[in-house]
Formats: sequence, C-alpha cells, structure tokens
Amino acid sequence: MGFMDLSGSLGRHFGSIGIALDDISTRITLSSAPQLRFSGISSPRAEKYAQRLCDALKVPNQLHIQIKTLIPEHIGLGSGTQMALAMGVALNSFYQLNLSVRDIARLSNRGARSGIGIGIFEKGGLVVDGGRGEFTQTPPIISQLALPAAWRFILVFDQRGQGLHGEQEKIAFKKLSPFSHHEAARLCYLLLMQGLPAVAEGDLAKFGDVISQLQQSVGEHFAAAQGGLFTSTEVGLAMDWLQQQGAVAIGQTSWGPTGFCAVATPEHATALLIELKQRFADFKNLSFAAVRAKNTGGEVTVLNTA
Repeated sequence: MGFMDLSGSLGRHFGSIGIALDDISTRITLSSAPQLRFSGISSPRAEKYAQRLCDALKVPNQLHIQIKTLIPEHIGLGSGTQMALAMGVALNSFYQLNLSVRDIARLSNRGARSGIGIGIFEKGGLVVDGGRGEFTQTPPIISQLALPAAWRFILVFDQRGQGLHGEQEKIAFKKLSPFSHHEAARLCYLLLMQGLPAVAEGDLAKFGDVISQLQQSVGEHFAAAQGGLFTSTEVGLAMDWLQQQGAVAIGQTSWGPTGFCAVATPEHATALLIELKQRFADFKNLSFAAVRAKNTGGEVTVLNTA
C-alpha cells in the first residue's frame, strides 16, 4: 500500500504498509524423491529458489516439489517474497532446521526495500515495517493489526503489462528525485495517528482516506518512472469510477499495474464487481476480483510422517 520515506530523509529509508490477502496464494508441497523434480504449475522462479536454498542450507535436493497455486508474478502482489519464504519454510520443516522466517528471508535476499512480504508471512493482517537503518538486515515490523472480517479489497488487473522489477526497478529508484522530508513526516504522522487507530477502531472511511493520501503522494513521486499515478491508464479509469461509487483506500500496489481499493462489506464488493464487469466490458485487458484480508501468517501442514 505504499512507502513513507522513499529517500531516507528522516534517517531511515522506505518504511511501508501492506495487507495479507487470503484469496490469492502460493501453495507448494514437498516430498522425498530420487532427484530434484517439479510438477504442477511451471515456475522457473520456484526452481531457482529451491536450488539456491538447498545450497545455502546445505541440505540434499532429492525432492519432489509440486506447485499447486501461484501468486502472479510482477503485478504488485509480492509473489517473489512469498515464493522464497514458502520454499524456505517448507525446506526448514522437512529437514527440521529450526530456522525463523527472518533467517530464511536473509538467506534468500528478501526485504531489500519493503519488509511487508516478510511481515505478512510471519503474522498476516495489516503490517507496517520500520524501514531500513544503518544496521538493518530485514526491516523490523513495528505494527501488526487484524482487519475486520467484513472488509473487502477490490483488485483491478491489467493483463498486458508488469510493474517495474529487477534491474529496471533499481534504475528507476536511482533516477527518482529526493522525497521531501516534510512530506515523509506528514505521511508518518497520518499513518501513526490516524490510519492505524482507524483500523483498531474499525473505521474504514478514515483508514481509506489515509491510504488514498499516501498513495497520491507516492504515486506523484513515482509518476515520471511509471507514466502517471497508475502504470495502466485503464486501471486508473476503473479506480476513478470505483472512488465515485464510494470505495476508499484508492491506490496501486507496488509498481502495479494492479489497482486496489476497499469497501466495508462483502455485499458492496459483490455489487461493484458486477457493475465493473458491465461498465468496463470493452476493456478486454482488465479483470477484477474481490478478496479478503488474511489475519494469520504462512501455514505449514505435515501431510505424512511415515
């Protein structure tokens, strides 16, 4: 949902806020095999992480890894971090290594900027990380709150593109102008004194206003690199319409192109989805989903110990 201090103008870089989603997930199973093999959904990234983590952990790679579900890559939903942590936690459980999620994050080089992916894998819910200081290994989680069960988040996808990632993302960050320390201070105050209390009190309107302000500020800062407040013009049009219908927390997740917003009830979300599909029927590259927050972290199930 956004960063608080992109330039480290107040002494710590980044600092971010995000939410775990329950309806879009990565699920893998891991079992013994004569040699490393993969089945299910094809994922070169999963294969890369599996081999790297086996090497780093110094464990045998005689495994069968089945990819059952997969978060789509490079659309702003944290797929890389969730896959790396899922693979590492599976290996940790299988070989009984007694490692923490943070240990695995460090081994897989996750959390270079945002700590949200690590925090939601640990605890779920709404997570705020404290950014990176001089000696930070992985960004510390400074707040974690459960979200009301009724809240729904509407996602707007554009299948044509992916957000900036890899080397493109690194170059974009280097080219960004300095982020105002006054604006960083304002966003930190908004989040601490308005946004988080609103979540604790179940006030979606106030929380949504804070997220919209944060997104507007960060979107304007990123605009030169991504072509506007939204990477996808069509996603931007859909988000404008959703705001007119009473949705709040209007924004783009990470570099996009996925847009998001929030509504207070499942019924409101369902009604908006129906109308979205009708109103934007000619926008063939757009698709829509209404999802819940997940107030628990990543889960491990031992299927067979025999």
